[in-house]
Amino acid sequence: MKKPDSKYFYTAQLMNQALLSLLEKKDIEFITVTEITKKAGVNRSTFYLHYDNIYELLEETIENLNKEFLNSFDTKKVFEIKSKKDAFLLTNSQLVPYLNFAKQNKRVLKLINQKPQLFQAKNTYQQMYDKIFLPAISQFIDDKNEKIYFLEFFTKGVVAIVHKWIELDCKTEIIDLINIIKKCVNYDV
Repeated sequence: MKKPDSKYFYTAQLMNQALLSLLEKKDIEFITVTEITKKAGVNRSTFYLHYDNIYELLEETIENLNKEFLNSFDTKKVFEIKSKKDAFLLTNSQLVPYLNFAKQNKRVLKLINQKPQLFQAKNTYQQMYDKIFLPAISQFIDDKNEKIYFLEFFTKGVVAIVHKWIELDCKTEIIDLINIIKKCVNYDV
């Protein structure tokens, strides 16, 4: 990354974080460019070098969060599933990165859980579903109808457990939470 690109990226990150911080306190309709720039420590003109409006900043913020989330998975391990026991991403080596990401970003994930439509959470979960869960389960379940129900149960269940964990401030140790998730889907622990 060239120096100007690096500075551009750093400034964008500051504004992303400022927006997220402000969204914890108020709805996006009531947030101003001035508030964002003040919180980010940049000039108002800098904001407009990057974005046309606050919704464009929000779109970039969501895109960055999605990339960071999907990059937290080691997709090579996802596709190296060797048995049905491993098909649902329930090995420790597959769940630990996901839970570490959730713990490190619990503030943002709480916000996303509170305002799922604003953050297009459904699209994010669809990406996770398409890129991670569907290829994993497709190795072991051929019936299209059965696959739909398995995936729905699995994805909503695991996400619900992680949301509850975040709500409880991630106090349960990651290894203990993994064991709880495995028990919930009837795995031997």
